Amino acid sequence: MRRPDPRRRSLARLATLGALTAACSGELVADVPDAGRPIGGAEDVSSAAEPPDARGDAVLPRPAPDARPVSDGSADVRPADARGPGPEDAGTTDARSEGRPDVGGTPPDAAPPAPCETVIQYGDAWIRPEGRVGDTDVAPGFVTWDGVCTPDEAGNASATLSNGWRPFFRGRNACRIALDPRGACPGGLPAACSTRIAYGDTWAAPDGHDARFDDADGRVFPAGPCVDAGGGVSRQPLSNGWVPHFQGECRLAFRWSACGGLYTNPVLPRDCPDPGVLRVGDGYVMTCTSGNSGAAFPLFTSPDLVRWAPAGHVFPEGTRPAWATGDFWAPEIHRIGDHYVAYYSARHVGGQLALGAARGPAPLGPFVDRGEPLLLDPGMGMIDASAFIGADGRPYLTWKHDGNAIGRRTPIVVQPLAADGLSLVDAPVEAFANDRRWEGALVEGPFVVSRLGQYFMFYSANAYYDARYALGVARAPGPLGPWEKRGDPILVSGGAFAGPGHGSVVVAPGGEDALVFHAWDASQIGGGPGRMVLLDTLRWSDGWPALPGAPSADARPKP
Repeated sequence: MRRPDPRRRSLARLATLGALTAACSGELVADVPDAGRPIGGAEDVSSAAEPPDARGDAVLPRPAPDARPVSDGSADVRPADARGPGPEDAGTTDARSEGRPDVGGTPPDAAPPAPCETVIQYGDAWIRPEGRVGDTDVAPGFVTWDGVCTPDEAGNASATLSNGWRPFFRGRNACRIALDPRGACPGGLPAACSTRIAYGDTWAAPDGHDARFDDADGRVFPAGPCVDAGGGVSRQPLSNGWVPHFQGECRLAFRWSACGGLYTNPVLPRDCPDPGVLRVGDGYVMTCTSGNSGAAFPLFTSPDLVRWAPAGHVFPEGTRPAWATGDFWAPEIHRIGDHYVAYYSARHVGGQLALGAARGPAPLGPFVDRGEPLLLDPGMGMIDASAFIGADGRPYLTWKHDGNAIGRRTPIVVQPLAADGLSLVDAPVEAFANDRRWEGALVEGPFVVSRLGQYFMFYSANAYYDARYALGVARAPGPLGPWEKRGDPILVSGGAFAGPGHGSVVVAPGGEDALVFHAWDASQIGGGPGRMVLLDTLRWSDGWPALPGAPSADARPKP
C-alpha cells in the first residue's frame, strides 16, 4: 500500500517491546481472594448481598502459555488447552484425551489424570477488583452459569456462577463470560464450543418462547450495536443472523462454553501495518511493514492469533538486500513447495518501488534474498505482493501497480510464478482497478484464498492515512479471473478504530476463517500507537464473506 511520504510524515520505527509477551498473553492471574467482586472506589457495589464464601477456596494463578516460535509445519505449537480443530481436522471431533478417565487401564508408571477445573474469563465490562491485572480465574471443579445477568440500583449487573462466585459488570446488559473446563471432569468435557444468549427484562419474547435464553452451536456474538427500530423497539443483530427485539434498551448476556477464551482488539497494540500472517501447523507467523528501519520486517509468533511474541526479523540488522535503499513495505511469507518465500516491496537504488523475494528453509528463516528485484519497472512502482496456490497446484503472485503515485489508475494484477516461487512466468493478467466511488484513487493490498469452489481476493482501497480506508472483496472462478467485485466494502471505520484494511485471511484455531488486519485508534489517526493489529471472525453467507460487527472493540470468543 502507499506508505507515508517521508517529506510529510516520518514512519514510526518498529521497536520490540520488552514486556510484549506478558502484555499480549492477557491471562496472567493474580491470586486475589475475591477477584469476582469489585473492591472500593466509586464503582464499589459490594454492598449487594453475597455469602462470605461466594468465591470458595482460594485458587493459585495459572499463567497463560507463552507464544513460541513456529516450526517447519510438522509440529503442533498450540497451547495444551487450545480448543478446536485445525483445517486438517475438518469433519472430525476434537476428542482430547487430556484428563479423561482411562477406561482401558492405566499403566503403573502413568501420570494421574489432571483434576477437573474451569478457566473463567470475564468480558471487557467486568468490574476488575483493585490490584487485578488479568481477566481470568481458574476454579476447581466444573463451573457453569445459567446466563442470568441481574441489574442493580447502581446501573451495573452481576452474574452468579454455579460455585457461588458473583462477578460484577458495568452496565445492565454487559455480563459476558467464557467458561472452559479441563481435566478429569465428571461426565467428561463439552464436545464443542457453544453459546448461550440470555435475554434481559426488556426482551420482546416471541409467542411460545417461554425460556429467557437461546443456546446455539459455535461462537455467537453481537454483529453491531443495538439499533433503534422505531416505536420504542430496538433490535440487536447477532453474528449467526438472529435479530432479537427489545422494548427500549437491548439487554442480553453471553456465556461461551468450551470456546477457548476471549480476546479484545487490538491484539498487537503497536505500529505493525500491513500484517502478513501464515498458519504453520497449529501456530502462526506474522510480519509487517518496517519502513526504513535497519532491521527489516519484524517477525512474531502466536499459538492463537491473539498472543504475539517477537521472533526476530526477515532481514536482521546488516542483512537488508543491497539492491534496496528503504521503504520496506507489506511483507508476506508463503510456503512454496518445500521452502518458504518472503515477498515484499522496497525502494530500488534507481529510485523506483520494486517487488522482492527471499527464500528460507523455515517460516522464521533465515531468509536469503534472490539478489535482485523479483519485478522492477522503471516507469511504474510495484507494491503489495501476495502469493497463493491455485487448484492446479501452481503458485501465483498478485500485486498492485502504484499508479496513484503518478496520477494514474491502480490496477491489481495476477501472474503465475515458477515452481520455486522465485521468478515470474507467462504474462500478467489485470484483475481489476479502482472503479468504485468508495475506492477513491487506488486499490491495493490483495490477498487471495480459495473457498466455496471459487477464488476470493480481499483488497483495500482509498487513503490509508485516514478513516476513508476500507476493505472490499472480489471473486473469480479461476486464479486469473474474471473477477467480480462485491460492491460495497465489507469492512469500514467504526467505533474505536478507523482506516481498517490490508489484512490476511487465515484459518483460526477454532476452525473458522479470521481476518488479521491493521487499523488506527479512531482518536489518534495518523499518530498515537500507529496502525495496530486487529483480529475479527470471517463468516460466509450467500456466496460472499462478511465480518459481523468488525472492527470489534468488545470482548469476543477467540475464533
